[in-house]
Amino acid sequence: MAADSFLIPPCRKIQIREAKEPNRNRSDSSGVEEPQDADYPYVPQLSGDIEKSILARFPRSEYWKLNFLNKHFSRLVKSGELFKIRRQIGFKESSIFMSASGGNCWWAFDRLFKCCRQLPELPSRDVCFIGGDKESLCAGSHLIVSGREFTEGNVVWRFELETSKWFKGPLMTDPRCLFASATCGTFGFVAGGIEMGLLGAEVLNSAEKYNPETKSWESLPCMHKKRKLCSGCFMDDKFYVIGGKDEKDMELTCGEAYNKDKNTWELIPDMLKDNDNPVAKRQSPPLLAVVNNELYCLETSSNELKVYLKKTNTWKKLGAVPVRTDLHKGWGVAFKSLGNKLLVIGYSSAIANGNDNGKCNGMTIYTCRPEAEREELRWRCVEGYKDRLNFFLLNCCVMVA
Repeated sequence: MAADSFLIPPCRKIQIREAKEPNRNRSDSSGVEEPQDADYPYVPQLSGDIEKSILARFPRSEYWKLNFLNKHFSRLVKSGELFKIRRQIGFKESSIFMSASGGNCWWAFDRLFKCCRQLPELPSRDVCFIGGDKESLCAGSHLIVSGREFTEGNVVWRFELETSKWFKGPLMTDPRCLFASATCGTFGFVAGGIEMGLLGAEVLNSAEKYNPETKSWESLPCMHKKRKLCSGCFMDDKFYVIGGKDEKDMELTCGEAYNKDKNTWELIPDMLKDNDNPVAKRQSPPLLAVVNNELYCLETSSNELKVYLKKTNTWKKLGAVPVRTDLHKGWGVAFKSLGNKLLVIGYSSAIANGNDNGKCNGMTIYTCRPEAEREELRWRCVEGYKDRLNFFLLNCCVMVA
C-alpha cells in the first residue's frame, strides 16, 4: 500500500452554531443566530482496506464484541474476511476450547486465560451423543467435534468462529471415533480410530484431511497399521500417529509419519517403547504435545514428562508435572502445546496432597517453557477462570487463527 494513501487531507473550515437559551420575551421565533466559524481538523472515514487491516489485528478473543457495535462490523466479522487477512499477514493467536464433565457446554479461553466465554449450546439433543465419547480438533477457524448419535451413527458438528454458530457436517469419508488428530496450518488431519458399521466395530488405518475453506474431507493414503486410541501431532512438517491398539486389541509402541510432499507413510518401530513404564490397561491415548518442533510425552502412570530424542529414537525424563494424570490413567487430563509453551490441565497434585489451603475446587492450569536439555522444568500455575469447570476434562483443543 502506497505511503500517501495514509495522508489526511488538510483542515477544512466548518460552521458551528452556539446553542443559546431561547428568548421568551420575543414574539417572533424566526430569528436565527449567525453561524460562527471555527477551524477543526477534519478526519475522513478510513478506507475499507485500512479499516479491515486494523480490525484484523484486533484481539480475536474480543471479536464477538464487534457484533454489538454496528451492523457493518457484524457483517465484516461473519464474512470471514478478517480471518483471511490474518492468514495473509501471518497474524495469529491461540485460543483454548474445552468441555468438562458435569456439563454439556463448550468454553473458549484466550491464551492467557484472562478472557472466557461460553459457546452457544451444541444443537444435538441426542442422548447417545451427549453422554458418549467425543473427539475434537481445530482447523483454521473451525472447531470440529465428532461423536455418535443414536439415529444417525457417527456425526460431525463444527463451530464456526466467524458466525459463532454450530453446523452439522460434513461427515468424514470414513466416519470414526477414538482416532488420532492434529492441525497443520488451517488443515485438520485425522487417522485411525474405530468405525461402527453394520457388522460391528472395525479398527481403521485410513486417514483424511479437513479443509475449512471448502468444508470438506479429503482421503489420504492408508497407514501401515490399523490402530485405535492413538494420538497425533505435527513435527518436522509431518503428521505423526503414535501408539494405540491394533485390531487384536494389542498395544502398539510404533509410530507412523505422513510426509505431505511425498504423500507416503513411514513406519517408526518402538517409538513409544519404555521398559520402565509399561503401558497400563484401559489407559488414555498417549498424551503428546510438540513445542519448538520437539515432541513431549506425559507419562500417565508416573506423572512424568519426557522429551523424544529423534536421533536415538529414545526418551529423556524431565521430571514430574504438577497435575495428577495417574488418577484416571490419563483420562480427563489435557496436555497441549500453546505457542512456545506446554499446557497441562487437570487435577492438581497440590490438591491431592492437601497443600492448596482450600484455594482450588476445580481444574488447575499450568504452563511451562520446555527446554529439552534441562533435567527438570519450571511450571507456572495460571490463575483465571479455572474454577468454572470440573477438573475432569472431556475434550480440549487449541485453535491458532
